[in-house]
Amino acid sequence: MTILKSNSRVYKIAIFLFACFLIPSLSFAAQVVSVKKDNVNVRSGPGTEFPVAMELFKGYPLKVLQKKGDWLKISDFENDSGWIYAPLVNPGSTVIVNGKKSINMRSQPNTSASIVAVVDRGVVLTKLSTKGKWVKVKHSQGTTGWIYSPLLWP
Repeated sequence: MTILKSNSRVYKIAIFLFACFLIPSLSFAAQVVSVKKDNVNVRSGPGTEFPVAMELFKGYPLKVLQKKGDWLKISDFENDSGWIYAPLVNPGSTVIVNGKKSINMRSQPNTSASIVAVVDRGVVLTKLSTKGKWVKVKHSQGTTGWIYSPLLWP
């Protein structure tokens, strides 16, 4: 019995360590952010001394992979990655069309609903709500409708 209690204590410590260290890092890895303004630089490393790898526009969605000081290592819907200065992003509220070509935006969350717009790959939309596997979105020009979530990133 004493040996089982000892192992039980070790087991509890292992669970505690898992909860404290692994779970928070998993939730951080899944963080999504959106770029705050136009012409924001993404760099090859965490600092202004690194070369610019790409330039992004307002609303562009990104997944956070890592944090180093005030810099975030990010990736986009095409799996391009780099570093962005953290004050230049907000918590994510946008999605990007990730279909092979253009996709249909519909008036209701189903494939038999009327098409309100055809949206090209790479277009950024504001996420309004979800219903099952459908996402209600709004384009910057005001068009609102529903898109099947597997066609959007993230």
